[in-house]
Amino acid sequence: MALNHIYKDAFEQKCFRLIIEAYQSSLTEKVIQLDWNENDISSELHRHIKGNPLRLKWKVSTNVEADIPKDIPKMKGFSDKFPRIDFRLTTFAKSNEYEYFFEAKNLKQNDSALKRRYINTGINNFVSGKYENGSLIGYLLEGESEETVEGINSLLIKDKRNAETLIFKSNKLFNKYYESNHSDIGVLKHLIFDFTCISK
Repeated sequence: MALNHIYKDAFEQKCFRLIIEAYQSSLTEKVIQLDWNENDISSELHRHIKGNPLRLKWKVSTNVEADIPKDIPKMKGFSDKFPRIDFRLTTFAKSNEYEYFFEAKNLKQNDSALKRRYINTGINNFVSGKYENGSLIGYLLEGESEETVEGINSLLIKDKRNAETLIFKSNKLFNKYYESNHSDIGVLKHLIFDFTCISK
């Protein structure tokens, strides 16, 4: 079982590298626009993940807007009740399948509604167990990342969730990396992809 845990952690690091390199190459190409919906940005990042030679070397498959089936009654419209998550990356090792997920949300420094949505349909979906085994990505489209994270934290504190605030952590792969702690799930990881430099 310990070997499975080691492999799972190694796979998570590969997923982080693939999504971070996709973000970095999208900045180089300057295709993403600051008025895009988050699904537009996710589709573009997905294209970069698919084109990364490391994905083939590591035998990782990926898709966007993946369904995460739950045990629900099968009747007309049942699939609409599946939680959907932005990125699903999978690989096989021997007879085990490993999955990792990323959920993405648009963010703007001065937009409380987007920050509230990051909490309500991002953080809360992981905390509730609707989404599992994954991380959150904030697509920053306006403002500064630190101030935007402070705004998310202010909303969490307002909700009396002080222990769940995002805390900056050093990460060798990425410099805008945060973690939050939650009693139900433990650590939730956050990446802030700053696209504001595209307009400069």
